[in-house]
Amino acid sequence: MAVYQFGTGRRKESVARAVVKPGKGVISINGKDIETYFQKRALYINKVLMPLRVTDLLGKFDVTVNVYGGGLTGQAGGVSLAIARALVELDETNKSVLRKNELLTRDQRMVERKKYGLRKARRSRQYSKR
Repeated sequence: MAVYQFGTGRRKESVARAVVKPGKGVISINGKDIETYFQKRALYINKVLMPLRVTDLLGKFDVTVNVYGGGLTGQAGGVSLAIARALVELDETNKSVLRKNELLTRDQRMVERKKYGLRKARRSRQYSKR
């Protein structure tokens, strides 16, 4: 078993690189505490901690994450995927549990590009009869 393991996760425009190593359960994102980084929003914090919860490893590993791009929603999804991938590299038996909870699947939904002649990706101009 390796001392520490890396994982990469992406969501929307965000890219996250996680380092998981045995420790006391300290999670830091871009040098800040998880509570500070995600502004105490429970939705994002739960999303990030989900891979550690389902594998019963919460409090047993220190996680250091470097994340950039996108907003908080995309970054939370990217961090979650990065941690899940690192846990699989750490111990292959975690793979079935994480796969069952859909934590190893990359969310491929991206913002659709704007098309010319339209206001947004699909929204056209308002029709004027007269």
